[in-house]
Amino acid sequence: MHKYALLMNPLARSIEELLPTRVSNSFWCFILLRTALVISSVGVAFIIPFFGLVMALIGSLLSILVAVILPALCFLRIVKKPTKTQIVLSTGTIVLGVVSAALGTYSSLSEIVKKY
Repeated sequence: MHKYALLMNPLARSIEELLPTRVSNSFWCFILLRTALVISSVGVAFIIPFFGLVMALIGSLLSILVAVILPALCFLRIVKKPTKTQIVLSTGTIVLGVVSAALGTYSSLSEIVKKY
């Protein structure tokens, strides 16, 4: 599956929840909604000259936060009595996530500054 299809699916499902049930359950709604989302994304990519760089910046900031840092923090918060191993591994994961986010953000910002 293409990476943009994976990114558009949560947005498409959220929009489908706002529609009446008989409309959102139809095959044509499924096809037309996703087609419109992809076309609008392509339009934005053509209008904004450094769209890929902005997406890289957003990804380096938010993806690492949501996929790496927050789950480790939530684990430490949810577990009543974590073992020392769990604390060390979760803390290491958080530190690695913060370092990765910082390097990714720096890389994205430097590419934006270099191009513009």
